[in-house]
Amino acid sequence: MPAVSKGDGMRGLAVFISDIRNCKSKEAEIKRINKELANIRSKFKGDKALDGYSKKKYVCKLLFIFLLGHDIDFGHMEAVNLLSSNRYTEKQIGYLFISVLVNSNSELIRLINNAIKNDLASRNPTFMGLALHCIANVGSREMAEAFAGEIPKILVAGDTMDSVKQSAALCLLRLYRTSPDLVPMGDWTSRVVHLLNDQHLGVVTAATSLITTLAQKNPEEFKTSVSLAVSRLSRIVTSASTDLQDYTYYFVPAPWLSVKLLRLLQCYPPPEDPAVRGRLTECLETILNKAQEPPKSKKVQHSNAKNAVLFEAISLIIHHDSEPNLLVRACNQLGQFLQHRETNLRYLALESMCTLASSEFSHEAVKTHIETVINALKTERDVSVRQRAVDLLYAMCDRSNAQQIVAEMLNYLETADYSIREEIVLKVAILAEKYAVDYTWYVDTILNLIRIAGDYVSEEVWYRVIQIVINRDDVQGYAAKTVFEALQAPACHENLVKVGGYILGEFGNLIAGDPRSSPLIQFNLLHSKFHLCSVPTRALLLSTYIKFVNLFPEIKTTIQDVLRSDSQLKNADVELQQRAVEYLRLSTIASTDILATVLEEMPPFPERESSILAKLKKKKGPGTVTDLEEIKKERSSDMNGSAEPASVNASAVSTPSPSADLLGLGAAPLTNSAPPPSSSGSLLVDVFSDSASAVAPLAPGSDDNFARFVCKNNGVLFENQLLQIGLKSEFRQNLGRMFIFYGNKTSTQFLNFTPTVICSDDLQPSLNLQTKPVDPTVDGGAQVQQVVNIECVSDFMEAPILNIQFRYGGTFQNLSVKLPITLNKFFQPTEMSSQDFFQRWKQLSNPKQEVQNIFKAKHPMDAEITKAKIIGFGSALLEEVDPNPANFVGAGIIHTKTTQIGCLLRLEPNLQAQMYRLTLRTSKEAVSQRLCELLSEQF
Repeated sequence: MPAVSKGDGMRGLAVFISDIRNCKSKEAEIKRINKELANIRSKFKGDKALDGYSKKKYVCKLLFIFLLGHDIDFGHMEAVNLLSSNRYTEKQIGYLFISVLVNSNSELIRLINNAIKNDLASRNPTFMGLALHCIANVGSREMAEAFAGEIPKILVAGDTMDSVKQSAALCLLRLYRTSPDLVPMGDWTSRVVHLLNDQHLGVVTAATSLITTLAQKNPEEFKTSVSLAVSRLSRIVTSASTDLQDYTYYFVPAPWLSVKLLRLLQCYPPPEDPAVRGRLTECLETILNKAQEPPKSKKVQHSNAKNAVLFEAISLIIHHDSEPNLLVRACNQLGQFLQHRETNLRYLALESMCTLASSEFSHEAVKTHIETVINALKTERDVSVRQRAVDLLYAMCDRSNAQQIVAEMLNYLETADYSIREEIVLKVAILAEKYAVDYTWYVDTILNLIRIAGDYVSEEVWYRVIQIVINRDDVQGYAAKTVFEALQAPACHENLVKVGGYILGEFGNLIAGDPRSSPLIQFNLLHSKFHLCSVPTRALLLSTYIKFVNLFPEIKTTIQDVLRSDSQLKNADVELQQRAVEYLRLSTIASTDILATVLEEMPPFPERESSILAKLKKKKGPGTVTDLEEIKKERSSDMNGSAEPASVNASAVSTPSPSADLLGLGAAPLTNSAPPPSSSGSLLVDVFSDSASAVAPLAPGSDDNFARFVCKNNGVLFENQLLQIGLKSEFRQNLGRMFIFYGNKTSTQFLNFTPTVICSDDLQPSLNLQTKPVDPTVDGGAQVQQVVNIECVSDFMEAPILNIQFRYGGTFQNLSVKLPITLNKFFQPTEMSSQDFFQRWKQLSNPKQEVQNIFKAKHPMDAEITKAKIIGFGSALLEEVDPNPANFVGAGIIHTKTTQIGCLLRLEPNLQAQMYRLTLRTSKEAVSQRLCELLSEQF
């Protein structure tokens, strides 16, 4: 930086700052500031011949006043004028003022852009640096539009100085993060990769940050960076700390650059070239070896830098998951950190070992540290470290240690922090089910779980134990005996009463032969809990009583007396009153055969994903649990039927999601099956009311409305006399968010209003949907909003179904519409030149990569409307690319969590014949087919 001359001290600014600091009150400060503002305003207006120093001083004062929290509404033009100065300090203050105060919508933006262009073209490295810093600090879309094409040229130019290259790389990174669609990929991308070989490590560091971000979105463009990154990393790792003096931090050579290079390599699979792969393995072994060496300094900065490189290297080893030796060594190294005195290191070690536990190569090595992890669970003071210990125990669990780990988790649960109890409950329930050698242990574990942490046992957990008991004949008698004994306790958690009521209602006859658990004793035991329970549990117990009428005819009169009592027939709660009336009537008029048919034992549940596992996935976030479970699937199999009980009362389900679909809507409907328990306590099919378990067929006009949303994100999806459904959605790369608005068009309340998003079995692996619950009551004329978070995991062909069920004026309403979540929503437009487009077009010439459709126009062939639809579809509309100007050409990339799929399209209209020819080329046949189907419907 140029030296500051003597006259640049700005004594007036120093005096003004001193006056402000010496003010005794807020009023005195405001008075002094107003006086100064008046003085500056008069100087700017009166004396037109202000020199650069004076302008700089007054602009500095304005900037200081703004930083104190006061509004500044003048002085912008003077700041812009400073940009044309040839003095560094004046230009610097001008850029500083603009970076802080000028709005991107300002009328001065054109003048500012011209000044920046002049400085970038000046080839003066100091001025270029100031201009690049200003662009990055403002970082607006307007700045990106003006300079995104210019900065890459500066970055790769041969005569650009190192300091400017650094600034240019970081400036381009900033623009790409704010406006990725405006940063064009081109020839410069191959040249920027070679900056990894630059002699100046500052340039390499900045370039690595840029390439890592770009490679995450465009891996193919930057795959040549792998060998260069390995080469550079090798030179750093093998160098002595004295070789890179300017970039050595407390005896660790270039730690920041090392971390960035290791992170860049995590964007790609292991190198295919044996030489590069061998060199990378040597680097990683060297890093692990250095971790074993005694520290060269006792200062914390040394250990922090050394460990930062080590943990990033371990992350790369885990990411590649291909070198057994390295994985085991990494595990052993992390094991040493588990007992380190530094809390952060223990936390990071536990977190990394959770991932290592999912690798078949290192799982056994992780298990050797089980005692240390259990000890951490008992002794750690930091709750976040204890939570990671729970995660690691869950990850390392298999058949050999399941009982030990579940027992330790149950012990810890009694004293666990309230914030993590629900998660521990879910994990204990999953492990107990997954690794149950015999199901008596499983039943004991879950009942113990309810006893210890009943308030944190969600519906999914007690639903699950009922499913497993119903699906396994060998455990039904034991379960009935165990819950009967558990209910003897004076104080039982309500969830235990629910489980006990359900199981005894189904299998109480299996223990009725014992005088200690005779039918009357079972009934009296359950009824003694009745008045202490909530309404949903009481409803479940009433259902148990009517089941007892079928199982134990000898206590029919006793049960009828209870149902006939005023406390039931005149109950203030409609649900309880209705059940009492209907069950009493059923027990009075129905013959024994009819009772046996209506109240028969529950059939086994169908095989589906465990709702507990689905809830844990939802709680921990997509991918966190799924990956571990998938990898472990080979080591252990789920021994149980995996279906959730369906719910009679749809409004009881809190947050419907495709993976935790308690209503059973995602599966094919079953014949001759009764719905299992819901939170409203239903135990059997309610033969006197509407069943909410069936999904209505698609509403009339649903397909037409769905097609209209292919090229737009907002609008009305469905409307009838009762209900209006509106959508507003936004998508970015493989993520999206949809706001669904439900409007009640009537003056009557909607009750039990339950919208559910349903994904078919084929769609579930490809699309993660998380829905937030809505109020079950929608007042007349009111509107409620539901948020759906969307993640595209892989390409998909179908669309989810939105099912809405509610009661209106006593009538049950059930309708379904297609939810417009289509593959093209995850398009990111890509600008291409004519040469690049047709070069890529030729590369995708495999017959399986192209899909073509010739079809008759359904709408007027208007060129502007066609353009709008192609842009709305998600691709970039490429002008002047096709030799025939009447044709439309587009390009984009479909972003999914697992891959990116490039897509080129060409639409050729024939006005005379009123027909179109649509051609799509992508790297995946199914994607081409689906996009062609969706787009063909639009014209």
